[in-house]
Amino acid sequence: MDAGLEVPPSSMAKALLSGRKFVLAGDGCETRYAAHLLSALGADACIEPGPADLHPALAWARSGLMWLTGTPREPGRMLPSPVGACANGVLKALAALGAELPPSWRDADVMLAHRAALLGLGRRGRISPGGSCRLLQAADGMLAVNLARAEDWELVSAWMGGRAISDWAQLASGVAAQTVGVVLEGARLLGLPIAVADVVPRDAAPWCRVRPVGERSDRVQRRRTPRVIDLSSLWAGPLCAQILRQLGASVIKVESTRRPDGARAGNSEFFDLVNAGKTCVAIDFSSAGDVARLRRLIETADIVIEASRPRALRQLGINAERVLADSPGLSWISITGHGREEPEAGWVAFGDDAGVGGGLSSLLARTTGEWAFCGDAIADPLTGLHAALVAWCAHAAGGGSLISLAMRDVVECCAAWEQLHCNDALHARMQRWRRLASARGLLDCRPQRPILAGPARAHGADNAALDELLAC
Repeated sequence: MDAGLEVPPSSMAKALLSGRKFVLAGDGCETRYAAHLLSALGADACIEPGPADLHPALAWARSGLMWLTGTPREPGRMLPSPVGACANGVLKALAALGAELPPSWRDADVMLAHRAALLGLGRRGRISPGGSCRLLQAADGMLAVNLARAEDWELVSAWMGGRAISDWAQLASGVAAQTVGVVLEGARLLGLPIAVADVVPRDAAPWCRVRPVGERSDRVQRRRTPRVIDLSSLWAGPLCAQILRQLGASVIKVESTRRPDGARAGNSEFFDLVNAGKTCVAIDFSSAGDVARLRRLIETADIVIEASRPRALRQLGINAERVLADSPGLSWISITGHGREEPEAGWVAFGDDAGVGGGLSSLLARTTGEWAFCGDAIADPLTGLHAALVAWCAHAAGGGSLISLAMRDVVECCAAWEQLHCNDALHARMQRWRRLASARGLLDCRPQRPILAGPARAHGADNAALDELLAC
């Protein structure tokens, strides 16, 4: 079993793809990463000669990720880590399973910069392209601080020991006067998204954890179109659900009546991209009756996707382990910032800080001496892609699994793939890859706009059909 997948020893025989063999044809990083992912899920995956994969340098450059990385007054930076190629490898693994995506969804490296294309974002150095996250220097190291929510700023003064803080300059001064450990501890107690930047990605970092819970079922064969309940919001979870929809699943998006998906208040085209084609229902989570209906809806599902801290659903009386035990054939996909186990289960993360926490900015700094964000909230789409792969595998295997993906871990897995540990070697790779991108005329590629399939359904637009959905 590959070190990339951690399951209890007693359940090793229940690995999702145990006993299955896959032969991947190709030559390059994408094919090797696809084989790694399938092996991590229990398959016997081997590689035979085939067409050359897109080079990692070209995947980084053509996608627009290079355009988004570095400082505004300097050329975009080449990252000497095959992140874009790893994204493409996820879809190659899906294809090996017989899952065929439409043509507009087959370039995963390009997907990583879709939001930036729609929002017109660019590189901003130590400020994330979206503007909510910054790299701040503490007394003994670098941190990524993400204040994406209005309520985050309300907590900053308490975080800084009661000092009045009203802007980033004041916050930077407060952080600089303290050690990383002190700053980190206070932020996590208050639920603020923060990550240590000075990290070296671990080799064979686990990208998901699979725990058998409940029973597998053959209902996969009885229902031709898997039903997915999407309880997530923003990017990673909705992207996972959208990829499953593109593969033929029926997706029901569930939102709170009082707090809709926050992405609805942002760029409408981006929301449409990851949510078009989903049935949209809204539930009043303060109503015992509505929560009971939600439980019944979940019981009709083949796959559940959620991206909240575990205690949030437990407070509603929805316990993933108990639901799985009572629902044979169900697969539960849990996306978190840092994991489901304590103390990480209580830590908050978003795409930008999780990307830094996974080691991308550190790799850039080791190579160039420059601290900057790599891409736009890159942990979100990377995690969404990996989640779609493991969800499809779990469903095909008959369900009965609780699968946890931590955004930080997914980024670390990609950052560490075929990494070089010597800074001089990293620098030489960066120069070599940059020359390759230059030779192909790709040094200045902006993020590519996605093809939009149409508008997403309005908030709660399908509530009238909820009783019919419960009957199916």
